[in-house]
Amino acid sequence: MSKRITGSLLFILILAVTAFNLKAGEADSVKLFTPYPRVSVSPGESLDYTITVINNSSEIRTMDVSVSGIPNSWTYTLKSGTWNVKQISVLPKEKQLISLVINVPYNVNKGTYRFTFTASGYGSLPIEVIVTKQGSQNTEFTTDQNNLQGTPSSSFTFNATLRNRTPEKQLYAFSSYAPRGWIVTFRANYQAVTSVNVEPNANQSVTIEVKPPERVEAGKYKIPVTASTGSSSASLELEVVITGTYGIELSTPTGLLSTKMTAGREKNIDLIVRNTGTAELTSIAMNYSGPVNWTCDFEPKKIDRLAPNDTARVVAKLKTDKKAIPGDYVAYIDSTTPEATSKITYRVTIETPLLWGWVGIGIIAAAIGSVYYLFRKYGRR
Repeated sequence: MSKRITGSLLFILILAVTAFNLKAGEADSVKLFTPYPRVSVSPGESLDYTITVINNSSEIRTMDVSVSGIPNSWTYTLKSGTWNVKQISVLPKEKQLISLVINVPYNVNKGTYRFTFTASGYGSLPIEVIVTKQGSQNTEFTTDQNNLQGTPSSSFTFNATLRNRTPEKQLYAFSSYAPRGWIVTFRANYQAVTSVNVEPNANQSVTIEVKPPERVEAGKYKIPVTASTGSSSASLELEVVITGTYGIELSTPTGLLSTKMTAGREKNIDLIVRNTGTAELTSIAMNYSGPVNWTCDFEPKKIDRLAPNDTARVVAKLKTDKKAIPGDYVAYIDSTTPEATSKITYRVTIETPLLWGWVGIGIIAAAIGSVYYLFRKYGRR
C-alpha cells in the first residue's frame, strides 16, 4: 500500500514539474523590447514609445497588455496600427508593434518616474521617464542674449522664444515699457505684429527690435517686454548699453570769425566750446597756429570735463607782430580731445594805425600850404 502511495506522489510531482516547465517555456518564448527605456523630457511633452512583442514559439500567443505605475495626472494610449488595444495575438516566429504614447502634464514635479508595460503571463518591460525641470501651467518668454551694446544710431535686435505651456491655444498680446522716445517692434514670421497665436505645448520665435532716440545719453537702459493673454503672461527684461557718441564744436558767441587789429596790438577773442555728442568729453586742449611772430594764449588753457550738450567759454588772447604790414591774415584755432576735434579759421585784418593817418594828413596839409605860399609869392611875376 505504501508503495502505491509513493508512486502516486511521484507521478503527481512529475506532472507538476512538467506543467511548470511548460509554463516557463511559454513565458520565455515571448520577448518585449523598446530601444529607449530611459528618456528625459520637459513638462508638457509627449513620449511615443514603440514596443516590439516578439513570439519565438511555434504557437500563436495571445496576451493582455497594460501599463502600470502611471501617475494619476498623466495620460497614455496603447495602439497597434490605428486601434486602441488591450489584447494582442502574435503569430509563431513573428512580432507585433505596439505604440505607447504618454502625455506628461504641464504641472508636474521635477524628478524620475517609473512605470511598467506588461504582457500578462509573458513578462514585463520597465520604462523610466526623467522630468528635467519643475513644471507649471504657465507661459515662458526667454532669450539666449538679453543685453546688447551700441551707439545711439544702432538698432538692437533680440531673438526670443515664446512657449505656450498651457493645455489650450493662446493669443498673446505684446507690450513694452521702454523709456520715452524708444521704439520697440515685435516680429513673428518676419512680419511686424502686436499679437500672435501659439498652439498648446508649442513654441513661437519672436524678434524684438529696439531703436533708441537720436540724442539718447550714454548709459544702461532696461526694456521690459510682456506677452500676455487673459489667463497667462510672461515677461522678459532686455538691456541696452549705449556707449555714446563723441562730438565737439568750436565757434564764437556771435558766429563771426573775423576781426580788425593793428600791428603789435593784443585783442581778446571770445570762443564757445560745445559738446555735441552723447558722451562726456574730458581734457579738451586749446591750440593755435598762425602767422610768424604772432602769439595766442588761452584762458583756460584746458577744459577738464564737458557734459553732453554743455558749453564752455574760452578767451583767446591774440597778439599780432609789431612789424605786420596792413592786409588780411589767417589764424587757426582748434579744440581737441582724444575722441574729437573742431577747428576754425579766424581772419584778421591788419589796419594802419590811426597816428600814422594823422601824420599823413599833416604831410598832405603841409604840402598844400607850401604850394599855396609859393603861388602867392611868385605867382605874379
